Amino acid sequence: AEVVLGGSRLLLVINPCDLFATSRLLVNYQEPYRSQILDYLFKPNFGASLHILKVEIGGDAQSTDGTEPSHMHYENDENYFRGYEWWLMKEAKKRNPNIKLIGLPWAFPGWIGKGENWPYDYPDITAYYIVSWILGAKQYHDLDIDYVGVTMDMINGSYNLTYINKIFNSPLTYQVRIIASDRLWEPISFVMMIDSELHGVVDVIGAHYPGTKTVPNALLTGKKLWSSEDYSTFNDDVGAGCWARILNQNYVNGNMTSTIAWNLVASYYEELPFGRCGLMTAQQPWSGHYKVESPIWITAHTTQFTQPGWSYLQVDGHLEGGGSFVALTDGLGNLTIIIETMSHNHSKCIRPPLPNFSVVPQRATFYLRGSFCMVETLQVWHSRLDFESGNSSLFHLSSLQLQVWKGRFSLDLNVDEVYTLTTLKTGRKCACPEPPPPQPFPSNYKDDFNIGNPPFSEAPNFADQTGVFEYFINASDPGDHVFTLRQVVVQRPITWVSDADQTISVIGNFKWVNMTVTCDIYIEKPRDGGVFIAGRVDNGGIYVRNTKGVFFWVFADGTYRVTGDLAGKKILMKGLAGVRDNAWHTLTLNIQGNSASGLLNGYPLWENVTVSSPGNGWAALGTRSFEFAQFDNFHVEAC
Repeated sequence: AEVVLGGSRLLLVINPCDLFATSRLLVNYQEPYRSQILDYLFKPNFGASLHILKVEIGGDAQSTDGTEPSHMHYENDENYFRGYEWWLMKEAKKRNPNIKLIGLPWAFPGWIGKGENWPYDYPDITAYYIVSWILGAKQYHDLDIDYVGVTMDMINGSYNLTYINKIFNSPLTYQVRIIASDRLWEPISFVMMIDSELHGVVDVIGAHYPGTKTVPNALLTGKKLWSSEDYSTFNDDVGAGCWARILNQNYVNGNMTSTIAWNLVASYYEELPFGRCGLMTAQQPWSGHYKVESPIWITAHTTQFTQPGWSYLQVDGHLEGGGSFVALTDGLGNLTIIIETMSHNHSKCIRPPLPNFSVVPQRATFYLRGSFCMVETLQVWHSRLDFESGNSSLFHLSSLQLQVWKGRFSLDLNVDEVYTLTTLKTGRKCACPEPPPPQPFPSNYKDDFNIGNPPFSEAPNFADQTGVFEYFINASDPGDHVFTLRQVVVQRPITWVSDADQTISVIGNFKWVNMTVTCDIYIEKPRDGGVFIAGRVDNGGIYVRNTKGVFFWVFADGTYRVTGDLAGKKILMKGLAGVRDNAWHTLTLNIQGNSASGLLNGYPLWENVTVSSPGNGWAALGTRSFEFAQFDNFHVEAC
């Protein structure tokens, strides 16, 4: 194959990553391991060296692997220190001051919809909510948000344009650019073709999982085209092959100049949906163990040798023997070429389906023209994904530079390889000391929540799946329950998936079989309020509504119930407990083999309930509905 490089260019912004409730465990890592993980993600010329970070604008609702707290749980409530996204953006900026920041609302607190599960009927309210988050980022964290996604399947009405305009034209957020629809190519592309006002305020058309393809209308708009969510694939070598292929071919086939990986780092319980679908894995803060997976080094092939503001050379990037290449320049004489030869079976992403194609060993000859004809040598960085022996070679600098003779050079390419050829000499493959070995979640775990000024709003290792559980100062209690964990969402949020009708936060080791869970509980809602503790909880994320386990409930009306599911439909035992609201009680759930028993305030309440399934799962706590309730002195002993 012969390739000529030179000629016109297209502006580049490339290789960000996003995370929606997928970095929950990362904040709990102790130093130095937490900083090491962050360095692998964000530090320039170190590891992935990411250019853009996309975060969820928390909406109190399930967004794949958990919920993220909103900065406005209620209409008259504002708090810009909830959750970990503010911290993560600051850590990214600390390492790379030039990193771009994107915010995307994927769900909204319920008050925005005024009772409807739709956030755009009241554009003034929705725009105020988003603008408040942008301003809060600046006022409280000195973070400049560069882009905001508009998540609408259909942008075809004036009310939607009103919403976008109110964000775009706010005098305090004028620097923020709009990505629409940040989900689908159409109908936004068609509407922009016929609506000049909408065309004027949207800066980027973004699509999720486009399969490297664009639609004609999107190209005709003349706007920047992004794959604004992609990858979502298990981070083994096949995941690395998927990532290598789409990083190149999203531009080669679809003119997309940015590819955003969901997710940034698999820092959530692996048994939740899409376990380990991050560029690296960091899901054991209790041990400090993490793993730098192969997609990190595939990312480095592009990010360490380009920057936002570089440009793609507009050439046909298909290789004759299969695979692809892209060429980029900074306009100042520097050139970077990234080549991938990923085979079909070794580069399947989780979606969409991948049509058949073949890749064979080949020799490619490149001709440098125009301003690049004076290039004499190129640095060579190489990765080879070995699917037979499992001994892959990742991101290595060749000891010999590639010689360019009168603007010409040739390269022998094998299958399942990635090459970066570049005039830059700044690339590095850095490595931190080996992290500690993996360890299971502690079998004896306690948390009394006694932190007066917590660094984060959420307690370590609890992963909220419906509702939001936050540290709380209970000023009305003069005794042992001043510092508690409180469920704070009291209205069903505007959801993306079918969040449960109950709230729940899981914790621990999914492999636990036998366990004793103890927790002090405080029902705040009179009459029909209720709380639970649970064991062997088998589900979460987008499937939370179908969660099974052993659930020990007590209610404000003085009754109790034992159920085999979160929905409370499979009743195993029920009766009177004497529990009341606005008083502290202690619940204990003991599960051993096929039998469970429960204690109230240290005295047996029920026993010898048969539990045949599920056979293992997390511990959990939660509430009967979206209601205030408090928890204290959580303790689990398990095996």
